[in-house]
Amino acid sequence: MEKTKITDTVKYIGADDLDIDLFESQYIVPNGISYNSYVILDEKVTVMDTIDSRKTDEWLKNLDEALGGRSVDYLVVQHMEPDHAAGIQILAGKFPEMKLVGNAKTFAMIPQFFDIDLTDRTVTVKEGDTLNIGSHTLKFIMAPMIHWPEVMVTYEESEKILFSADGFGKFGALSVDEDWTCEARRYYFNIVGKYGAQVQSLLKKAAALDISVICPLHGPILKENLGYYIDKYNTWSSYSPEDKGIFIAYASIHGNTAAAAKQFAEMLKAKGAPKVAIADLSRDDMAEAVEDAFRYDRLVLAASSYDGGVFPVMQDFLHHLKAKNYQNRTVAIIENGSWAPSAARTMKGIIETMKDITLCDTVVTVRSTVKPETISSLETLADELCK
Repeated sequence: MEKTKITDTVKYIGADDLDIDLFESQYIVPNGISYNSYVILDEKVTVMDTIDSRKTDEWLKNLDEALGGRSVDYLVVQHMEPDHAAGIQILAGKFPEMKLVGNAKTFAMIPQFFDIDLTDRTVTVKEGDTLNIGSHTLKFIMAPMIHWPEVMVTYEESEKILFSADGFGKFGALSVDEDWTCEARRYYFNIVGKYGAQVQSLLKKAAALDISVICPLHGPILKENLGYYIDKYNTWSSYSPEDKGIFIAYASIHGNTAAAAKQFAEMLKAKGAPKVAIADLSRDDMAEAVEDAFRYDRLVLAASSYDGGVFPVMQDFLHHLKAKNYQNRTVAIIENGSWAPSAARTMKGIIETMKDITLCDTVVTVRSTVKPETISSLETLADELCK
């Protein structure tokens, strides 16, 4: 099926961005990102969201080709974040008769971004409201704090399409063939992860719908095996571990803490740990480290002491976990300190502010480098983690 066709009447008009360096100025996207927008061709032509200003020209070209000379009657604004809303003013100017469809919070936010006279141009909807555009009927479902307060999703009743806003999105351009789960997981936990309770609420609403197609604002259109994607979102948003395994995140200054972490990883493998993943917080992608912390049921924090606390990249990592509501995991601590070890105390203090965390009884202190007594302590901790 051609990329631009969702169904005979619903067309994709978004664009890939393969030149972006950092998405939201913080997430590396080695395979780019897609900005998705859709148009429904019916008695009333309806555009579902705009896209980022980086690709507005391409989006307008795609829209013009899909319209074939027709005008736009409605623009549904599901999410006001600039990567989905940058074209609102342009489209409003291009089609002066077009009405904007959004909720009360949407229309409170639009003037913060744009100078548009909204007089007689708005259709304000609330939970469960519908809009008939011909053979299609749009049903609006509020999804506040997934991940902005004005977010809503839209269910098209005749073709059973869920326009899911940022839900079910992923990093990566549509032109790139890659596994959905890995980049969708990294996207979810780093962008939406704080709002698990709100995602759970939306999933309950979605369970009452007969969904055949999911059209997100980033990533591929989902048409097959939808239960798989919904199940992933249920696991992620309930803060349940996805896999049994151990993720080791280390922060090392001169390499000695790194050596201890890698030695510990080999111990865990030898003791039969089902999966062991490891990351250097100074060099590896922080967003991927956050992803793996949520993916596995056990986490090992290994860090050098620094300035009476903990090495900054570890503190940053723990700040990310706390901000994303990290919970319901087992955590082990390994510290390094040449004269006044302080990393364990600092890490424990942060971890203890998180919900439903089980801290291992054994805390390993490395004095500069791994010695025989350190190996003994690491073995004890490995036994505790693997029991």
